[in-house]
Amino acid sequence: MGYDMDLTFIEKPHYTDPRRLYSHQGADWQYRVDHDRLRTERLARARAQMEVFDLGALVLFAGANIRYITGSYQGNWKYNINIRYAVLPRGGEPVLFETAGSDMQCAIIDLPWMKDRIRPAMTWQWAEGAVEHMADKMANSVLDVLKENGVEKEKIGIDNFDLPSLEAFKKAGMNVVNGWPAMSQARIVKTQDEIELLKQAASIGDAAMWKIKHEWFKPGTTERQIEAKVHEFMLSSGCEIIYDIIVASGGNTSPYRRWATDKIIRQGDLLIVDINAVGPGGYYIDFVRCMKCEAKMTQKEIDLYRETYDSMYAGMENLKPGKTTADVVSKFPKYDDDKYGTVTLQQFAHSIGITLYEGMWMSRAYSLDYPAEIKENMYFAIETFAGHPGLRQTCRLEENVLVSKDGPVVFTLMEHMEEAMSNHPKGSAYHPSLET
Repeated sequence: MGYDMDLTFIEKPHYTDPRRLYSHQGADWQYRVDHDRLRTERLARARAQMEVFDLGALVLFAGANIRYITGSYQGNWKYNINIRYAVLPRGGEPVLFETAGSDMQCAIIDLPWMKDRIRPAMTWQWAEGAVEHMADKMANSVLDVLKENGVEKEKIGIDNFDLPSLEAFKKAGMNVVNGWPAMSQARIVKTQDEIELLKQAASIGDAAMWKIKHEWFKPGTTERQIEAKVHEFMLSSGCEIIYDIIVASGGNTSPYRRWATDKIIRQGDLLIVDINAVGPGGYYIDFVRCMKCEAKMTQKEIDLYRETYDSMYAGMENLKPGKTTADVVSKFPKYDDDKYGTVTLQQFAHSIGITLYEGMWMSRAYSLDYPAEIKENMYFAIETFAGHPGLRQTCRLEENVLVSKDGPVVFTLMEHMEEAMSNHPKGSAYHPSLET
């Protein structure tokens, strides 16, 4: 499948090195992302997990799962509204049920690898009095594929659905079970082409963050104006969509307001920017930097920055094959995850790929008691926060990290605040990915 690269000179895989970056455009003179291999290896991973979970078929409604096994994408708007679906039968090829009309014709043109396996989707949501009727039609269209492949009596894994579709599947006689764990386990370990695409996404995010720090971050600018600049730059640089750009300044950093407002940024404000976007090929960038507007950091702010940085990198040091999620979160400071026993999404790590959250969350709420193994080629966003009460302003940071066979490799290369890191024990503006 594809070609083997001669690594004699560079001495390690291209895809694990954040400094070895391909353009996301194709070329005849260089072997870049191999999309045929990408689709083939993703499908193989899904099939392998079907065997692990003893599933006769997977029926998928989540847009990212459909894309994972078919390579189909028709815009973010139809990702999670249950108007299209795909069926992967054991021993057979995936069948895509696409919305009829122009959408289906585009799919037939765009997806030659799905030749003769694209059918009209039966939509049932928002069908007023016809919901049950349409849900039955949808279930029977799935059943047709199962019968064609002789798996209609086996366990059928469903990734997500609503009550009308559940009733329709039961009425059609299907033995439906939870299929999400199989897809989650398939997606959490990345293929080399997925990692190349994640690296490309990280490079665009890094560039946007540099633009914020050196061009757009000024007194008098509003949070929303920075958000708008990031949108424009990242879309023009090859991103598919912008999921969300969180911009919080001054008092909006404590408590941390996780959405941009029209607040004017003032001299001396700390700024937290969280970039969440879908890069080339559908793979995410999700990272955070904190900076100060036209003023030197106070000692208190330096202490908060280091607290956040040091806890993040302490957790990151355990993002290694053979370690567990408990090893990672044990390095995080106690926070509301401990207090309430639930995930705050502020002191945690999460797998990213073709969705912002996929496969695995790590939190002190449960990971200490229910550890999960960390494996090579997993890819995480790890983030920490100095969320103490009574602070006028505070800090938050996040990195994107590949779990390589030799340990964590940071893919987000935007530098950290030199003032905060200048006397750090590990060196000025320390960043592991900048080491030779």
